[in-house]
Amino acid sequence: MEALLLARIQFAANISFHILFPTITIALGWVLLYFRIRANRSNDSGWIQAYQFWVKVFALSFAMGVVSGIVMSFQFGTNWPGFMETVGNIAGPLLGYEVLTAFFLEAGFLGIMLFGATRVSQRIHTLATFLVAFGTTLSAFWILVLNSWMHTPAGFEMRDGVAYATDWMAIIFNPSLPYRLTHTLIASALTTAFLLAGISALRWLWNDKTPGIRKSLKTGILIAAIAAPTQMFVGDLHGLNTLEHQPAKIAAMEGNWETQSHVPLLLFAIPDEETRTNKFEIGIPSGASLILKHSPSGVVPGLNDFVTADGDVQHPPVKPLFFAFRIMVGIGVLMILVSWWTAPQVWRNNEPKRLNAMVLVAMTFSGWVATLAGWYVTEIGRQPWLVTGVLDTASAVAPHPAGLLGVSLATYLLVYAALLAAYIGTLFHLAKKTTKQAERELDPGQFKGAVAGALS
Repeated sequence: MEALLLARIQFAANISFHILFPTITIALGWVLLYFRIRANRSNDSGWIQAYQFWVKVFALSFAMGVVSGIVMSFQFGTNWPGFMETVGNIAGPLLGYEVLTAFFLEAGFLGIMLFGATRVSQRIHTLATFLVAFGTTLSAFWILVLNSWMHTPAGFEMRDGVAYATDWMAIIFNPSLPYRLTHTLIASALTTAFLLAGISALRWLWNDKTPGIRKSLKTGILIAAIAAPTQMFVGDLHGLNTLEHQPAKIAAMEGNWETQSHVPLLLFAIPDEETRTNKFEIGIPSGASLILKHSPSGVVPGLNDFVTADGDVQHPPVKPLFFAFRIMVGIGVLMILVSWWTAPQVWRNNEPKRLNAMVLVAMTFSGWVATLAGWYVTEIGRQPWLVTGVLDTASAVAPHPAGLLGVSLATYLLVYAALLAAYIGTLFHLAKKTTKQAERELDPGQFKGAVAGALS
């Protein structure tokens, strides 16, 4: 395999592993704040138990995210020096803002949130939980500012092949940021919702019927039932924005080769880039035109428009986008069905039926799958550009031997597989351990001791 492809796979492996954990902590921080406030107001042992368990999951996820993020950042220098050489005047400050305004905020108050329950007042501990939650969201904001700018660059000028900022407000609030940020935050809410519901359902199947389980389960189901259909709406808006600024990506997602009207919405097909056709098409007539143009006769751009006269392909690879997009949408539809099917049962009877619980357990990590599929659509869809219209991917890669990249890639994959298995195993271990201790009811007036005990 050539060095460019190996370098791309290596960065993709790093960011795929890293994104799993912020996707949990962004929304889980706010869920913990909700649990904390409910516990403060009611002294209900259920909210205390919910906070007690999920704060440990947050701490574990936060630590994994920090470690994997540091490893990923080094690759800007080791594998992609052309990126910082060309757009470092913009990327550098944005990454610096994330560290100074978000990461320091998270790191500064995380210790109080995790270990200060018996050392500070209830109000300060709640404030620390809020600031950690706010910090995780602010971190996501700055990272997505840079990522969105790479897709829809604005507010800069090129001088001797180097990008210089001319309007920081245009850079920060570039055309795709509002849609990409909203879509990502809702994805985090869905990931956390099904993690909450799945782990809680598993503990319920293990015969843990404590109030904390019911409250965590109901919270997760409620978030999912609201966020899943909202995500479909936001995704539609995001798709329209992408059609405006990155039509080649949309054409690849739809598997549409010719610019035409009445484009079908393909439920299944196998795109063939050699013949530039689709095999085994199953679609809804005019569906893609209706969704993208809000008219059955709407004209949708085709991939053949992005091939130069000398045969140079200027559109992203089709198969990865085509299938990843359908995985993302398919899981999104499944999330709506499962949450709406389960919500009435849980809220009416205060606990799920056994079949509901088993389905929720199966959906525990569905948010991860959908997030990765959506991320691949976004990032692969930018190819062949690293920064759209400014820097192509091949121009930014370091000239490392393919063998060296192959060895480091294999090492990364082995380490990440082991860490991911350890993380999931630890989650289930915590769930099992907490279930065995469920018989010991907490005194509602001992919130501080409960949290401290959970972290000891």
